[in-house]
Amino acid sequence: MPAERQFRTAVRAELDVTCLAALTVPGMARMLVGLRLTEWGLDALVPDVCLIAAELVTNAVKSTPDREIRVRLTPERESVLLGVWDASDEMPRTKPPVEASLLDLVPDPRALEPGHGDAGGRGLPIVAALASECRVSRTAPHGKWVWARVRTGK
Repeated sequence: MPAERQFRTAVRAELDVTCLAALTVPGMARMLVGLRLTEWGLDALVPDVCLIAAELVTNAVKSTPDREIRVRLTPERESVLLGVWDASDEMPRTKPPVEASLLDLVPDPRALEPGHGDAGGRGLPIVAALASECRVSRTAPHGKWVWARVRTGK
């Protein structure tokens, strides 16, 4: 088999990362997803898919602090599939849109801490707007995959 074909096959491999849920994981996931999309020649998808990754991973970190989460990015024929697994049986919830003020634009690191105010719940509508499909699938004996499919436009 020619070396070029071997390299192409290796680059097309999915991204599959398991780690402990921590405040640094959303940034790490964005970086890994962006790098993999670039390797696949899908640079145009990087901003949207990285934002989706950050939202889904942030939700997983909030749901299961200090427990394992998993991030998987898989290339498909005309799309990419991004899934984030966490051990919580609690299903994601969205909150109705509210009018934002300038103060809402300043990030509060405490917002990722469990039980901090009513922060959160507004990222899933963003994911739904950017993705062609977004779903939640329960896993046995516990946990769930929250995933989003984004069309490549090819």
